[in-house]
Amino acid sequence: MQDLFNEVGLSSGAVYGYFNSKEEVILAVAEENLSEVISMIHPCVAASRGEGLGNAPADALAILERKHRQDQRGALAVAGWAEALRNPELARRAMALIVPLRADLAQLVREHQARGDLPPHPPPEALAAVLMSIVSGFLLQLAVFDPLAEGAFVEAVRALWPALGPNGDDARAVQLDVTDQASIAATAQRIGNDSDVSTCS
Repeated sequence: MQDLFNEVGLSSGAVYGYFNSKEEVILAVAEENLSEVISMIHPCVAASRGEGLGNAPADALAILERKHRQDQRGALAVAGWAEALRNPELARRAMALIVPLRADLAQLVREHQARGDLPPHPPPEALAAVLMSIVSGFLLQLAVFDPLAEGAFVEAVRALWPALGPNGDDARAVQLDVTDQASIAATAQRIGNDSDVSTCS
């Protein structure tokens, strides 16, 4: 608690002038941190429509990683979860914050399922929960296993659900394939100018 008082630049008496107990202080700090984490993720979900499903969690992880470097955001999140285990009121408030975000993720999953990018099962809500667990797992890694949570983690998440091309192929693979075909065609044309070229049918 003294670290908290030092951070805000107030005495314990001044802080407790706003709160009735230490538990209320902890509740307020934990709720604010959880709210800020959710507010970082939400715009990423909204901005990822039309892109690979992995972009939403990957973009959110990139933001959270930068914030963690600044203020140990991962550790604050884990501390908030720990407090929610023993504080039903914080658990209730945390769930109230998470439910709308999970609903947005589920809608994003539905859009990908409608386009055929994802199979129709399992339900969108279940896949949304999986995406949320990636975020919480990453925060845990930042807090406890910091050296393991490198930038490659973010790109790995993005690669799990890449943007798909019009035929359901990985858009990056499609682009690579088109480029390769153009190169092969140019090479064949160049060779054809000098000799007959056989093709397999």
